Parts: sequence; C-alpha cells; structure tokens
Amino acid sequence: MKPCPALSSLFLLASLLPALAAPGDWPTWRGPKRDGISTETGLLKQWPAGGPPLAWKTRGCGVGYSSVSVADGRVVTLGDGPDGLRVVAFSAADGKPLWESEVIGRPGGDFAGGKSTPTIDEGLVYVIGQFGDLVCLEAKSGKVLWKKSLTTDFGGRMQQWNFTESPLVDGNKVLATPGGPQGTMVALDKKTGATLWQSKQWTDAAAYSSIVPSDFGGKRHYVQLTERSVAGVDAATGALVWRAPRQGATAVVPTPILAGDLVFVTSGYNIGCNLFKLQRVGNVLASQQVSASREMVNHHGGVILVGQHIYGHSDNGNWTCMELRTGRVAWKSNGVGKGAVAYADGHLYCRGESGNGTVALVEATPTGYQEKGRFDQPDRSGKNSWAHPVIAGGKLYLRDMDVLLCYDVKQK
Repeated sequence: MKPCPALSSLFLLASLLPALAAPGDWPTWRGPKRDGISTETGLLKQWPAGGPPLAWKTRGCGVGYSSVSVADGRVVTLGDGPDGLRVVAFSAADGKPLWESEVIGRPGGDFAGGKSTPTIDEGLVYVIGQFGDLVCLEAKSGKVLWKKSLTTDFGGRMQQWNFTESPLVDGNKVLATPGGPQGTMVALDKKTGATLWQSKQWTDAAAYSSIVPSDFGGKRHYVQLTERSVAGVDAATGALVWRAPRQGATAVVPTPILAGDLVFVTSGYNIGCNLFKLQRVGNVLASQQVSASREMVNHHGGVILVGQHIYGHSDNGNWTCMELRTGRVAWKSNGVGKGAVAYADGHLYCRGESGNGTVALVEATPTGYQEKGRFDQPDRSGKNSWAHPVIAGGKLYLRDMDVLLCYDVKQK
C-alpha cells in the first residue's frame, strides 16, 4: 500500500504543533497561544460591588514577580526563599500546597526573585531562573529531571534585570533566549535537555521578551524581540529566517503579537510600536515595516490583539485601543493606571501595578472604555504587582509576591 501524501503531511504538521491545552487551562506565559487570551467562556459580564467572590487564598509563592501557569489541576509558579529559588505548586481546587522543589538557583537579582512564568507540558514543568537556570521538573512531584545554564552552557549574557523570559515548549523542543555570540536562541530536547541547535546566524543579546511560534509562509519558525531587532528562526535548524532591525532602549520586554503575515512589537522608554509585514519570496521570508508610532509605548504589562484592535497600557497615553493595521487610536483612558492585561470571554482583565493594585473588568470594544466592575486587591505586598493576571478554569489568579489569590469569575 502506497503512503498517502495528504495523511503524511497531516502527521508531520501534528508532530510540529505544541500539545493542545485542555479547555480552561493556562499552561504557559500569556496563555495557551502566548497571546494573552484565555479560551474560557461563560464568565461574569459584570462584577458585583467589591469584585468577584474570593474562592481561596494561599501563601508560599516566595519572593518574585512570576505569574502562574495552570494545568492538570495544578497552579505552578516560582519565587525566592531564604536559601534560593524554588518552584512551587498548589491545588487549583483549594489552593493547598502540593509540592515545593529543591533549590534550582541562587536568590536575589535586581528586583529580587523569579521573573519567568513556568511552562507546563505533558507532565513536565519548565522554568528559567533569574540567573539563567533552565530547569525541567516533574509536574506531579516537583522532582528536578534536568538542568542547564543559559550563561555557562550557551554563552548567554544577562542584562541588568536578569533573565525574565518564560520558556516555550513546541513539539519535542523547549526554547529559550540566552543571547550572545554563540547564538540568540537555543532549542533543547524537552525530555533530556540535549542541545538541538543554537541560532549562530543571529547573535543579538537577550532582552526580556519571550518567544512565540509562527507558521506564516508554511515555514514553522520562532519569533523573538531583542533590543536590536525582531527576527524569526527556523524551527528545524535554528537558521535565521528573517530579521528586521528595530532599536529599543533600556529594557525591551513585551512579547510580540502575531496576526497572519503581520508582526506587532512594542516597548517602553519612549520607543513605541512597530508593525512589520512578512512576505514569502521564493523559498525565503522577507519583512517590511508597515508603520511605527508612539501611540502604544508598552513597558512590560503586555498588549492584547482582539479582532482588529490592540489593547494595552501606553506610557504616554494610559490605556489605549488602537487599530492594528492603521495605528488609528480608538480610545484612551486612565483606567486602573499603568499595569498588565489579559483577555477572556469578551473582556479585558486590567491589573494596576501600584497603589491598591486595582483590578478592572473592561469590555474589549473599540467603541470606548467601558468598565464592568473593579476591586482593590487585598493583601498587598507593598511591591509592584507586576505578575500578569491569569484566567483559567473559571477562576482569576493574582500573584503578589508570596500571596496567591483565586477569584471565582464563572457565571452561576
């Protein structure tokens, strides 16, 4: 019997795709597709006075700014204890501690503590410590299975605020950005930690952003943003697929937004935002800048693409809604002040970083800023609440240093 080319292509495509998240899970940085969007539906469209009900509260996260990942009934994050950085897991049902890993790296750093968000995949957890420890752990126990160093093993160069990237798992690979002359990006076998490739054609220093996968042009590749450029690296070989020069400043943090042939990037310190268009030319991909402006100057709270509009906080214009393709601003609002954002079921979940750590539910519409409820976060640490909000399993998760709060946002 001759093999069917169509079936062979489908099997090949399936082998390249990351494991699909279960409905309601948030298994990695910025959700199932790394775009800040939850798959949840049936959530509250209006919050009661004082906000949604608190389902549970727990402590034991440690010191740090990492957000949480949620999968298989576990909530996983990382933070410094007195003796070092550890990964911790809690029950999604009631917040009870499930396990705490051994020390995986030294504590401290500029704005001390872990800053990477874990990735949960097929019974394993992957994290990057603030000093470049890339670690794989068993999800059910927290046992360390393998460990690499982005600096020692891959020649990485740490920036002022240490490593903040959240690792990407894609197919059989786990990917990270050590940066430096040996190659900006590296791919490892996710089961063993063995090196598969390092992007020797692209040697920018690492910034603070995280990798996102793209299939544009039928060529699986990984998109990353540095202080010098935004580029795509071939998934199979690590070869440079395309690169667009883009000079940042001080700290380039937000994760790129992908929309078909478009790549949107933004960063703070008065740099602004850029839109690039990818085009297939023969067997290669080319990039061309479509627009650049300072309407969206996002420091590190992230931006969300919903429909044809980008939503997020701009350092020079407060909360902003702008059309992706044209850059036209639909609205601006003070909202909850500077902060981070996630999206679920037609609404933005906006979290203010300072003061009372106010959280607001905002309808995601270009017609205007329409708040559907807000509350001030209890148990404030006194530090900036930089951990991004997470919506998973009908719950809203807010990490603030050692405290983790879980709110019920499901419609009854």
